[in-house]
Amino acid sequence: MYLLDTTSTAAISIYALLSTVYKSMQVLYARPTTGSAVSAAPVETGPLPAVDVIVPCFNEDPRILSACLASIAHQDYAGELRVYVVDDGSSNRDAIVPVHDSYTRDPRFSFILLPENVGKRKAQIAAIRRSSGDLVLNVDSDSTIASDVVTKLALKMQNPGVGAAMGQLTASNRNDTWLTRLIDMEYWLACNEERAAQARFGAVMCCCGPCAMYRRSALVSLLDQYETQLFRGKRSDFGEDRHLTILMLKAGFQTEYVPDAIVATVVPDRLEPYLRQQLRWARSTFRDTFLALPLLPGLDRYLTLDVVGQNVGPLLLALSVVTGLGQFILTATVPWWTVFMIASMTMIRCSVVAVRARQLRFLGFSLHTLVNLFLLLPLKAYALCTLSNSDWLSRGSAVNAPGIGGKQGATKKPELATSEVTYSGQ
Repeated sequence: MYLLDTTSTAAISIYALLSTVYKSMQVLYARPTTGSAVSAAPVETGPLPAVDVIVPCFNEDPRILSACLASIAHQDYAGELRVYVVDDGSSNRDAIVPVHDSYTRDPRFSFILLPENVGKRKAQIAAIRRSSGDLVLNVDSDSTIASDVVTKLALKMQNPGVGAAMGQLTASNRNDTWLTRLIDMEYWLACNEERAAQARFGAVMCCCGPCAMYRRSALVSLLDQYETQLFRGKRSDFGEDRHLTILMLKAGFQTEYVPDAIVATVVPDRLEPYLRQQLRWARSTFRDTFLALPLLPGLDRYLTLDVVGQNVGPLLLALSVVTGLGQFILTATVPWWTVFMIASMTMIRCSVVAVRARQLRFLGFSLHTLVNLFLLLPLKAYALCTLSNSDWLSRGSAVNAPGIGGKQGATKKPELATSEVTYSGQ
């Protein structure tokens, strides 16, 4: 019993020290500046680059897809803009085609109709290989982008050293449930603390899927690696945004975050789809963290602290909670030090964020601690034990599975179908 108490106390104490150092440095580096230390190089001048926007969709709600395409159509970008909408073998194509038809008179829009579901990654690649713009913007079909997003991301990409850039994510359905409100706050933290701090050193570790821009010259050179990603000999079909970001960093490019390029995306409003999503993300994070480890010596030391904080911290917290629960079950005594430390860190964390964001709603983020302790930590442990599993969980084939807006699934088909039906706006 003494061993359980000692282990729980030691684990939570080390976690508190690590978390305090990590989060303090994160908040420090996340403070707004005129640009990251590495991306402040002189930029190219001249005409704005041509941008190709790629929107893969699978079983999307027609209303959500319509809102997505409308937000792209209404961009105020002064350069050339082309849009490629890829329908990845949707079973509800009859409902989707009228949405496509409303843009057939817009010469900027082209539509690719794949005869069967091949997965988001291959759907993206189908469009990338037939487009030709200087920059490629991936947009999820359940996301809407502010009218100035393309302009702001393209301006960031004027630095030739930048290979990818992402905007700030928000939940478009934030007010639906307690969970969507929590996820919206989670996104704010992920963008305005984690990504903002990483961007200080030109090394955002994941340019998120709902809206991320890439330099075509770099992207094309990485497409084969991106398309054929394997993990333990098995094809990896999810976590495409994180993997592509890591490939960009490995190729020597910077990856950036643009906080005033606002993107709203539909998030899960129930626990079941949320946990399935988190399981996919956890597996992706673990896989690509291993891939990113050789990069760390060449990056600022903060990025090493970031990787340790995000991966070792949860393990220490889980160890403290498990041993604390064991102590409570076996001795009926509450591990007060562990409880006190978790409660204290939660209160401090939420208060600091509320002040930084100037929004009292972040005090309610304390609920996330309970979700993290009793749902996400066990889920991450399971993800670590099942890293070879590449199932999307929320998706089957286009015929058999209902869709969760824009977050595509994949079948077992290894290659992109050679026959396609396409039509372009006239």
